Amino acid sequence: MSGAFLHTVFDIAAWLAAAVAVYWLSRRGLRFPAQSFELPYVAALVFGTGIGAYLFGSANLWLSGQSGIARSVEGALAGGIVAIELYKWNAGIALRTGARFALPLAVGIAIGRLGCYFAGLDDFTYGTPTALPWGHDFGDGILRHPVQLYESAAMGAFALLYVLAVLNQGAFTITNGFYLALAYYGAQRFLWEFLKPYGTLIGPFTLFHLLSLSILLYAAVMLATAPKARPLHERAVA
Repeated sequence: MSGAFLHTVFDIAAWLAAAVAVYWLSRRGLRFPAQSFELPYVAALVFGTGIGAYLFGSANLWLSGQSGIARSVEGALAGGIVAIELYKWNAGIALRTGARFALPLAVGIAIGRLGCYFAGLDDFTYGTPTALPWGHDFGDGILRHPVQLYESAAMGAFALLYVLAVLNQGAFTITNGFYLALAYYGAQRFLWEFLKPYGTLIGPFTLFHLLSLSILLYAAVMLATAPKARPLHERAVA
């Protein structure tokens, strides 16, 4: 079974798991802002994630001395954030609309990164050489950091903690879950980037180092300015 086929299978599984996560949240009695379900909002989100995915993914290839077109999960995330913030600004929406994406984001990345792992060298998401016992040979005879698995495990852990917060009705975590997910994602992604063979942009930092810091900063600002969390029963989650 080819790596490309497995990658596609896990991509589909990631989308399905994200959809299941949204359904599970709704079954817990949480109601999310209606604006995040409206067609223009969804269209802006899809457009932004698509542009960001290919823009940053392809730029990273170029900076790493390679040609071609590539996609990036982090690029998609950044593009989606920018697109939605611009859409909300243009539509005069002051309400925070990201809460329902926290669990789907974490679950989707945790599963999707498994596809990157099975895709091997062609995916260009593998790690740098390592002598550690869990180093993986992706087909070129070199043991490398399985950074895809590192990220998958990290986001899986966040998903688990988030689920526990929902079960315990943790108002702050649920209300600000998306920004907590972004902060966590940006921090762990920044660390893994040191273990990837990407071309640097500023000093020892790659394009994705800088993007990770930008996402982390955005999340920090949103968390610092978050309104006080209130009990979640019978009200929309912002």
